[in-house]
Amino acid sequence: MAKLRVLVLAGVLGAVLFTASPALAEPVRTAAVTMTVAHTSALVPVQTQPPGPVLDPAQTDKANSQKTKNKLIAGLLAVVLLAIVIYGRKMRSKKAKGS
Repeated sequence: MAKLRVLVLAGVLGAVLFTASPALAEPVRTAAVTMTVAHTSALVPVQTQPPGPVLDPAQTDKANSQKTKNKLIAGLLAVVLLAIVIYGRKMRSKKAKGS
């Protein structure tokens, strides 16, 4: 039973560390937007800028790193809480066997 607990703990810790790795994060790429305008009259203005917001790569990288940091913190807290639960059950089972 102890081996199973260690394997589960190692699996959860490994999954958290490998899924939230900043090295695996891909940079956000902006998609080129093309727009065709049907000229039904001469009064239709032609857009010179693509519609939508322009994303700054520095801000997206900062946001991605912050998100990764938050995921690592949440994963670490989950592992700590799991360890507390396993330890508590172990202590409870020892008391039950002693009685």
